[in-house]
Amino acid sequence: NAARKMSTKVKFLSQEEAVKIDQELFSEYAYSVDQLMELAGLSVATAVAKSYPKATMTKGATVLVCCGPGNNGGDGLVCARHLKIFGYEPSVFYPKQSNKPLFQNLTKQCQEMEVPFLSFLPDSQLIADSYNVVVDALFGFSFKPPVRPEFVDVLDKIKKVKIPVVSVDIPSGWDVETGGDAEALQPDCLVSLTAPKLCSRHFKGRLHWLGGRFVPPALAAKYELNLPPYPGTECCVLLTPPTSS
Repeated sequence: NAARKMSTKVKFLSQEEAVKIDQELFSEYAYSVDQLMELAGLSVATAVAKSYPKATMTKGATVLVCCGPGNNGGDGLVCARHLKIFGYEPSVFYPKQSNKPLFQNLTKQCQEMEVPFLSFLPDSQLIADSYNVVVDALFGFSFKPPVRPEFVDVLDKIKKVKIPVVSVDIPSGWDVETGGDAEALQPDCLVSLTAPKLCSRHFKGRLHWLGGRFVPPALAAKYELNLPPYPGTECCVLLTPPTSS
């Protein structure tokens, strides 16, 4: 099938290409950060809902969303809000909150929708007992190892949980191009945004989604992204196992 063939040739981006594409979306194409974050977070929430339907969950429809200090964490906050709208019961752990108005607003939106914010991250066993899925929105495509000291313990707990983890764009702690070592986080599900990054060639989980359906055709052509066609009006598309450059 054509969609399957095409998705096997999708381009995997270097860190530099990812940064350039992001900058062009803001400059040449006049997108705002808020817009792209909203669309990205909606894609992630949709991918979570498709991957882990409420009917299959055994602990209510609980999801724990762990948010980092930057834009990846912002995607997580948007994801949590949309999960709530979709009828899930998300909780957020957001230890290093940004003082930028955008992030303060995203936080308030969740609070106004009665999404609880955890003051500390429980141990791995308690997380697994309380939630069905963890969304890892700690670090995105601008991450450079090593993990900052204040997030080492957080990432360690997420690595050890016995429930599925969904990583937003990059499995946290992975090098954006070369991936992770033997000790690295191994998510069940990865939601690449805009286009997959080089590290996602090393993803061994069950489901690899592409989200962020906002790439202008001219930009996709310039960087030869060869994005797979999204079905109908969907905001995420399942990628076949990576066999690309």
